[in-house]
Amino acid sequence: MNEQNKENKLIEGEDFYYTPEGYKCFTEKHHLKRGYCCKSGCRHCPYGYDKKTGEIRK
Repeated sequence: MNEQNKENKLIEGEDFYYTPEGYKCFTEKHHLKRGYCCKSGCRHCPYGYDKKTGEIRK
């Protein structure tokens, strides 16, 4: 495994967890590590994106 793949590897419980329905849910830590808002209205968005208004709240 090269160095880049090690850096991009997701760690369950740290970068994401599975919801009771079986979906992968990314954590706030993962979003901050990624470094930008994807504007998908994520449950743990640290950037304050509001999907209803399309705005980022600080």
